[in-house]
Amino acid sequence: MEIADWRNKIDELDEQIVKLISERAAAAVAIGKLKQESDAPIYEPNRERVVFAHVRDINPGPLSGVQVQDIYERIMDVMRTLQRPVETK
Repeated sequence: MEIADWRNKIDELDEQIVKLISERAAAAVAIGKLKQESDAPIYEPNRERVVFAHVRDINPGPLSGVQVQDIYERIMDVMRTLQRPVETK
């Protein structure tokens, strides 16, 4: 394949990734509402450790486990932000 072919492939993969991240965000918002109703904390370090271990375990490469966790740390940070209540003035 040529560079243009690989770039088209990346564009297609990016579309799938964005869709999946959006689905994950919707789930995080729903969980955030449940946390608010039960006064549960937004930040749950034990749960995050479980997620990080899971994504490292299922990682087929070529990214290292550390690289996958780096990506997921950012994803989890954004998802926590979505779970916080919106302040009204």
